[in-house]
Amino acid sequence: MADKYRAVIAGCGSMSHGHALGYQSMENVEVVAIADPVAEARANFGERYRVKRQYEDFRQMLDEERPDIVSIVTWHRLHAPMTIAACARRPKAVLCEKPMSVSLGDCDEMIVAARRNEVKLAIAHQRRFNPAWNEARKLIKEGAIGRPRQVVARGGQGLLNDCSHLLDMMRYVQGDVEADWVMGNVERKTDRYERDIRIEDRSAGIIHFNNGALGLILQELDGPNYQGGIFYGSEGTLELDEQKVRLLNSTTGKWEERVVQGEDPSVAQARELVEWIEGKTEHRGRAENGRAAVEIIMAIYESARMHEVVSLPLKTRTSPIDLMVESGALPVERPGRYDIRAFLLRGEAMKPGEV
Repeated sequence: MADKYRAVIAGCGSMSHGHALGYQSMENVEVVAIADPVAEARANFGERYRVKRQYEDFRQMLDEERPDIVSIVTWHRLHAPMTIAACARRPKAVLCEKPMSVSLGDCDEMIVAARRNEVKLAIAHQRRFNPAWNEARKLIKEGAIGRPRQVVARGGQGLLNDCSHLLDMMRYVQGDVEADWVMGNVERKTDRYERDIRIEDRSAGIIHFNNGALGLILQELDGPNYQGGIFYGSEGTLELDEQKVRLLNSTTGKWEERVVQGEDPSVAQARELVEWIEGKTEHRGRAENGRAAVEIIMAIYESARMHEVVSLPLKTRTSPIDLMVESGALPVERPGRYDIRAFLLRGEAMKPGEV
């Protein structure tokens, strides 16, 4: 084993802080360089984390630094091309932010690039390392609520953003169950974007998992966003958020609240990535799990496009919401493009790509 793994971070926005925290908490990982096209972002991030080698061009950084670990912490649309570029340089591992990408075809190309170059590819669904999520997973595995029958979750800001976490939660807490079929619908009356990708105004989806449970995802419907879910089982109910788990057991008829503590998810995620590199374990955020969340999202869009129940595996490889908008099947009735993440842009830019 090398004395230290050389890590680089591509993208110096808000989510990059978790990656830096994770790596800098470990004695055998050193963040040797960062890349971002925005000079101000590079300078601020480099000063905060004491990283002197800074690049405007991501590929130049890869070629000159030859890192062991690459973090891709950019906007969604860049995940696939940057992951493929990183894999082509053959690092030991790539950790790409969620969602894995903006279409199922992109996800598959990322997986092929990683396998072809023998790179371990993980997707940063860091809540898989959240102590509350893991307590809930353990309780369900132990049969605390009997057989899971239904799980309900509420999110916002588009299916690919908040709701990708919630759909990943549905799978993970139940033991990474697979989805059999999906039915869903979307509303998009405004020209709404999130980090330069089209998103819906509202949506809902029903997901049937191969353990017999039904998932219900509500996006900007029925109340505020909620980073958790409610699992209904044959013998009890379990409710969780990012801090605690509440359990209602049919035997006692009383709620039991479990406040959980544990390692910071970003630190645990980085630690498990190194352990995966060293052959000690498999990373729970491996690419196939990131792909599964995107597949459910694309299946909700495809169900809205085709007006039918969609069986998985999904055959449509591009984004069905883009197909609907571009074909006129989902017309904008209140024109005026806007991006709900415009506040992340620096300087004079108010829209992605502005000069």
